[in-house]
Amino acid sequence: MRLNRRFHRALGAAAALGLAGVGLTAVPAQAAEVQIDVLGINDFHGRLKADGQSAGAALLAGAVDELRAENPNTVFAAAGDLIGASTFESFVDQDHPTLEALTAAGLDVSAVGNHEFDQGYCDLVDRVIPFIEEKATQYGTEPWEYLGANVKIASGQSTGCDHDENLTESWTQTFDGVTVGFVGAVTEHLPELVSPSGIAALDVLDIVEETNRVAADLKAGGADIVVLLVHEGAPTTALEDAVDPGNDFGKIVTGVSADVDAIVSGHTHLAYDHSVEVPEWVAEGREVTARPVVSAGQYGYNLNKIRFTYDTDAADGAGAVADVESDIIPLTVQNDEGAWVPNPEFAPDDVVAGIVQKAVDNAAVLGAEKLGDITADFNRARQSDGTSENRGGESTLGNFVADVQLAAARITDEDTDLAFMNPGGLRQDLKYAGTGENDPDGNVTYQEAAIVQPFANTLVTTTLTGEQIVQVLEEQWQPEGASRPFLKLGVSAGLTYTYDPDAAAGEHITSVSLDGEPIDPEGFYRVVVNSFLASGGDNFATLADGVDTADTGQIDLQAMVDYLGANSPVSPDYAQRAVGVNWVSDPGAVYTPGEEIAVDLSSLLFSAGEPVDATATVTLGGIEVGKVDIDPAAVDTTDEVGRAQVRVTVPAIVPDSAKEATESALVVELPESGTTVTLPVTVDFGDDPGTDDGTEDGGDENGTDDGTDDGTDDGAEDGTDAGTEGGADENGTDDGADENGTDDGTEDGDELPDTGSSGVLWWVIGGVAVLAIGGALFALSRRKGNAGGTGGPAA
Repeated sequence: MRLNRRFHRALGAAAALGLAGVGLTAVPAQAAEVQIDVLGINDFHGRLKADGQSAGAALLAGAVDELRAENPNTVFAAAGDLIGASTFESFVDQDHPTLEALTAAGLDVSAVGNHEFDQGYCDLVDRVIPFIEEKATQYGTEPWEYLGANVKIASGQSTGCDHDENLTESWTQTFDGVTVGFVGAVTEHLPELVSPSGIAALDVLDIVEETNRVAADLKAGGADIVVLLVHEGAPTTALEDAVDPGNDFGKIVTGVSADVDAIVSGHTHLAYDHSVEVPEWVAEGREVTARPVVSAGQYGYNLNKIRFTYDTDAADGAGAVADVESDIIPLTVQNDEGAWVPNPEFAPDDVVAGIVQKAVDNAAVLGAEKLGDITADFNRARQSDGTSENRGGESTLGNFVADVQLAAARITDEDTDLAFMNPGGLRQDLKYAGTGENDPDGNVTYQEAAIVQPFANTLVTTTLTGEQIVQVLEEQWQPEGASRPFLKLGVSAGLTYTYDPDAAAGEHITSVSLDGEPIDPEGFYRVVVNSFLASGGDNFATLADGVDTADTGQIDLQAMVDYLGANSPVSPDYAQRAVGVNWVSDPGAVYTPGEEIAVDLSSLLFSAGEPVDATATVTLGGIEVGKVDIDPAAVDTTDEVGRAQVRVTVPAIVPDSAKEATESALVVELPESGTTVTLPVTVDFGDDPGTDDGTEDGGDENGTDDGTDDGTDDGAEDGTDAGTEGGADENGTDDGADENGTDDGTEDGDELPDTGSSGVLWWVIGGVAVLAIGGALFALSRRKGNAGGTGGPAA
């Protein structure tokens, strides 16, 4: 593309090789063996400052300087995500300090990562790449090249960018007559990971196919060595996973052609240094039969180093790789006290240190502004190791941000009903503990809030039906092949739901309620989400199908700023807004004294140090029938932390107060967290001597109605509920009554005559799960027919 200045500046090498994107050409030497080093990083994410294991940009640059001094035949390369999801010092200035620091550090080439597209393709080609070129001129270096061989502008499409061109596919550099070529590619999951609207004109193509095509072109054009820079990575550090064709990375490792001599990878933030045998090389009898497959981890913790020894006088006269070595070079090490300190083998680069300090000083002024106060931590969910983020778990932070965004949306669209928040948009916890005299406990600064949500998404409102809301919640279970199996949405207060964790795909959600009322599948609800979700990001495609969609013009970070200013101090809500319910006994059965009611509950607790209930109290008809233990262990990638096996026996005697209740249920209460789960069941307590003479109010001893009833049943809501609560049909008449209101002695679904002495309590039909939070009771049966109530406004 036009931005590839190296192509124009290296005309001699380009003419000799006929290659696009050719880099600087060193003066050839006639040595029989040439050693070429490739230094690699990935997933730097704007970690400018030294912080713990993160070495910082200055030490990274110093290490590259020293290793280059040892061998001038060195390429400094990267596998993407150098910017985006950055620390505040870089984020607050649109990652310009990171781009400047890496330019001054002499970065040569990088694959694009998904975070390079956070602000859309036009931001990358119209702002990021030109800024790199500007800074390269300032520092007297060559601008480093961003490569993306598998990202193409779709046929017939225009990006609308000033630079409406494809990214460069490859880049080369020649040392002592030996040419090294680089191919760049980004994860095929890119459309799920960034706002789809920002890359709408792009096609994301198969990594293996595009790599093999470009690698073949490079070799045909004279490249002696080809390195793939790919923003995709192994799921673990184990070699067997890196070569498993059943995962995304294994498909790449086993699928790229013999033209590829090494793979530098990223995306999964893991450090590994593998050597993978290439069958074609073995068959050809090559001296080197395995290719390096490496990753440096994340945040400037390490450098990958691959050393190729190329024999220019090979036996066949064609030249060949005679040896290859790879290693992970740590940029920080642990001292005797276990603290991370800079690797003493390297010294910080002074120029880059100045860039970092300027960014830190600028951020200190902007970031110190106080926004408000919190009374406790707002955390993301955690995996079972207690530290790693779990995007599959409900979190106090996710729910809080949804609350904030709902409040913000109502400023411009007062009819907004609810909010969803994607877990990947939350990059750091919001902590109660202060950092010093100027940041006391509970204080929330602009910097702290900005790091939580660094993507500068706008808030978008759209209208969905109740059925679509259920579908959005179903989409938390991600499609096969997605980067994570489950993504738990933060939801605003008032939206609560139950789910069956063991149900089939598309059938997990069992109830949804808004402000204590079941949602109407055919009703209309105004929803606010960030612009990433609004365009279907993270595979939440239904959110892109809403109508009357409007951008509020509010930035997510500004919404947080305003909310804290107006509502401080803010406290986390520890009650669950979603609970897993898996019936063991029959939820639709009529239980009698002595029978066991059995149900398994999950998602009763948070996972990041929030209050934990060791036991829950169980009541039936208002009478305590037992306590159950709660297992607080987290289950990785899921929301199943806080599991309880509820097993209770229906008592033989209950007080009249319980028998007289029009609605009662099996209730599981967690006093510390405030979560209450109410499970409707049907119980026949049997004969209760001394209650009455066998007649019901308004009927004679034969159980017949005198016909004067207005036709409504205690369980019907004004006679309009099509859901037949308490046995009322859509006209408000009892299912057991004829048009004149006479009762034949049977209830809907009960073949036995009601004599008025059975003591049956028809609490709620069907065993539909009900969740009570903060005293609000709600239930929803998943209705697939027409809605019983009136709909919302026309779409």
